[in-house]
Amino acid sequence: MNCKALTRRALIALVVLASALRTHPLAAQTALRELPFDSTADFLKLPDNLYLGEAVGVAVNSKGHVFVYHRTGTALQSRLFEFDQNGRFVREIGRGVYAFLFAERVRIDAQDNIWIADEASNMVVKFTPDGRVAMALGRRPEPELFPNAGPPPAGSSAAVLPGGPPNGAGLTTDAFNKPADIAWDAAGNIFIADGHGNARIAKFDKAGRFLKSWGSRGDSPGQFNLPHGIAVDAKANLYVADRLNRRIQVFDNDGNFKAQYPNINTTAVCISSGPHQFLFSANTDNEIYKMELDGTIVGKIGRPGKLLKEFNTLHAIDCSRTNENELYVGEVNMWRVQKLTVRPAPPVSSR
Repeated sequence: MNCKALTRRALIALVVLASALRTHPLAAQTALRELPFDSTADFLKLPDNLYLGEAVGVAVNSKGHVFVYHRTGTALQSRLFEFDQNGRFVREIGRGVYAFLFAERVRIDAQDNIWIADEASNMVVKFTPDGRVAMALGRRPEPELFPNAGPPPAGSSAAVLPGGPPNGAGLTTDAFNKPADIAWDAAGNIFIADGHGNARIAKFDKAGRFLKSWGSRGDSPGQFNLPHGIAVDAKANLYVADRLNRRIQVFDNDGNFKAQYPNINTTAVCISSGPHQFLFSANTDNEIYKMELDGTIVGKIGRPGKLLKEFNTLHAIDCSRTNENELYVGEVNMWRVQKLTVRPAPPVSSR
């Protein structure tokens, strides 16, 4: 083989490699930098007669109070606890609320209202800061169709109840099928990742009026396979944890596709406070990635395990409102919440 042929093949290989690195951000970062961090031991302090179940939802408000929406050992019941900034138990919110069946997520909006997404009741509920129900979106399935009675009968309007078509495209109401997460923009518009059954993002105004939805099941840009987490940055862009497609997708405020960050095994996301925002992504490999908003991975924290600073089935993550380096994470299998502080990484050696 002559030199020209070798050179041509080498150039083609370089072009293919460069294209792959642009498409797959992890391919360019095979050895992710481990970031130093601390975890507060025994952060949450429960009364003697209360226990945490599967900590699938965790969120923090502007005062540093921590809210945990968790699955209990009682069938068809979940519970929402509030703790103060020092981890002391404050109260239980919404015990016995009609929507509390199988906890999925808790989030706090800019006015410190408390929102839950419940997978089994197909509902998203807003509580005021003092714990009163202020809004309910969605509809709990009728008893005869719960939890899964197969496809609805022909002509039924129950198209998004469990067992219904696993696709959310074209839905024009708050008819959720196992919603997964909630986020807001600065105008108060509500974005719901309607993920386990419907493969869509639904947008409502601050009064709860439906505006639009986008997405369908698939792996093309703008499609989803379990949109499981959602966060909004200061410019009102949306970041969606497309869990089973192993990627994060980015959209503008109207749902127009902007970018995707593939090869990221993501299950939940949050965006830090401060003028320089970072995207944090918890994954099912029990690690957390710290990322620039353009998808560049700064580094990772944590590893699988049961000890402090290790994770066992990460499900929830929330970023502090007041400390850009502070995170709260919830684990399913360890029935716990860890408060994490990411420390400044040491400078990279030039050697």
